Amino acid sequence: MAAEPLTTTGGRTTARRLLLVLAALLTALLAGAAPASAHAALLRTDPGEGSVVPSAPSRVLLTFSEGVLLSSDSVRVLDPSGKEVQQGAAQHADGATDTATVPLRTGLGNGTYTVAWKAVSADTHPVAGAWTFSIGAPSKTSAALPRQDVGGGAAGVLYGIGRYVAYGGFALLVGCCAFLAVCWPRGARLRVMRRLAVGGWAAMAVSTLALLLLRGPYVNGTGLGGVFDLGAVRSVVDTKPGTALLCRLLLLAAAAVFLSVLFGAAFTRGAWAGRRNLAVGLAVGGTAIAAGLAATWSLAEHASVGIQPGVAMPLDMLHLLSMAVWLGGLAALLTALYRTAGIEREAVRRFSRIAFGCVCVLAATGGYQAWRQVGSWHALLTTSYGQLLVAKVALVAVVLAAAYVSRRWTGRLAEQDVPQEEPEPVPAAGPAETTSTNPARAAQLARQRAALATARARRRRDADPARTGLRRSVLAEAAVAVIVLAVSTVLSGTEPGRAVEEAAAAGAAPGAVPVSGGPVFAAIPYDTGGANGKGTASVHIDPARTGSNELHLILTDPAGNPVDVPEVDLSFTLRSRGIGPLPVKLSHAGTGAWTAESVQLPMAGQWQLSLTVRTSDIDEVTETKNVAIG
Repeated sequence: MAAEPLTTTGGRTTARRLLLVLAALLTALLAGAAPASAHAALLRTDPGEGSVVPSAPSRVLLTFSEGVLLSSDSVRVLDPSGKEVQQGAAQHADGATDTATVPLRTGLGNGTYTVAWKAVSADTHPVAGAWTFSIGAPSKTSAALPRQDVGGGAAGVLYGIGRYVAYGGFALLVGCCAFLAVCWPRGARLRVMRRLAVGGWAAMAVSTLALLLLRGPYVNGTGLGGVFDLGAVRSVVDTKPGTALLCRLLLLAAAAVFLSVLFGAAFTRGAWAGRRNLAVGLAVGGTAIAAGLAATWSLAEHASVGIQPGVAMPLDMLHLLSMAVWLGGLAALLTALYRTAGIEREAVRRFSRIAFGCVCVLAATGGYQAWRQVGSWHALLTTSYGQLLVAKVALVAVVLAAAYVSRRWTGRLAEQDVPQEEPEPVPAAGPAETTSTNPARAAQLARQRAALATARARRRRDADPARTGLRRSVLAEAAVAVIVLAVSTVLSGTEPGRAVEEAAAAGAAPGAVPVSGGPVFAAIPYDTGGANGKGTASVHIDPARTGSNELHLILTDPAGNPVDVPEVDLSFTLRSRGIGPLPVKLSHAGTGAWTAESVQLPMAGQWQLSLTVRTSDIDEVTETKNVAIG
């Protein structure tokens, strides 16, 4: 069934509305996303987390699941009063990149010490956490666990947006140039197509510069005030991700030269044959620049760490290039369909064949990446990375469905190419208005002729129902592709499922050790079965985080009055890690009240609180309740 012709005004209105909806979706997805998950998990500490050692250690040692990059303040150790007691800067132990250690001052007294750490995992994502240990015996401490907002806050949101813009600019730059060079050389003469490619270059250049400035605050959690800190920028350049961003800027300078040559030559299909050497040079140079830009991601992020990096990095580059040629070419085709007088059927068919090849490459390389990063069906369904991957695959399936519709419309396009007609005649100028005596009038007549020619070409374009249907299906493809790109950006900043499960198997929490928690209140009804055996136990745990916590327990009768009992016991068990039961030493603090000043909970998770209440020699009951720590 033929579709109704879509006018230019209606098409632009539809596109604007769709753009607003997509902007809202992307803002929710990128700005609402959590900070990048920890990609290097803390596996072991020495002294152990929550442990009590008989004498002061000479150093603290942290061991991670993968290599990390350290700064001078990566590890800080605070005594019970909050004073720093480490000596010198954090370093790798014995050259092992998956460790961090710092020496301690001599003569440390007894009490509970806090270790706050931060680092950058090998795939460029920042991680942070804190834990405690005690010398001699646990004690009260005024050393507040610092809130290290690495990878989060305003800097984290802006950094995520910058990464998305960089991916989008890369797709536009590479895809549009490939589309114009291979599928539609005539389009290189059109200003709107040149603007699209240059816009992709500009977006990538601006976002890369922004990422370079934001990298320091993003990693260190120092806030936006550190954006223009030249010392921080210099430190960033010395790291692997900073070097990758700097190389990207240099490659973009080469890309600017490539664009000037491509658009300066204004190739048509006939011109390629006459300038074969230049055409070959552009093809080789453009491919090299595109591959280099892709490498700035592949050599610095997920593909560079984990298993089989030698295979993963080139396949990841191929994945990125295929994505850019497909999605960027799709944007170029959409622009040609909506903003130009028309595009030849053969150009659309040529892009359709190239897009099909790109999809095949994406499926093959994406399947390998999924196996490498997820590792198991369990991780695919239970980890954030796996769930995002499933969402991405579903969205790609929607894009492919729209692409199938586009291929059908392409097959129905009218046989003739876009007409190249002479402009309609306009009324002749009077004797006083000849071009020789009135240049302004001549320019006005030229503009009128051009406008008439453009309007007639667009009417002929819109008279073909197949072209109208193709525009709509390509618009749907591009709309979903924008969301796919956003999900891919979030996915690249999420901890791989394989890493989550490996960290869990090694006994670590999935991600960084929590920096802080929040007070937990639990009401536990009990009934021992004897006289005056009913009541409620109110438990307050503060701050409910890994390390030292205060616990307050109050028993009340059914009327709400405090009541004493002969015996009350309390313990914690973390069944998911096989830890416990850890008994809590309670001190009687008054009628119906008990306290424990230092409850050591070594790991975050859902702990089972077991409460035993005895109201007589024979009446006793044990109740349990799950509480979240960390």
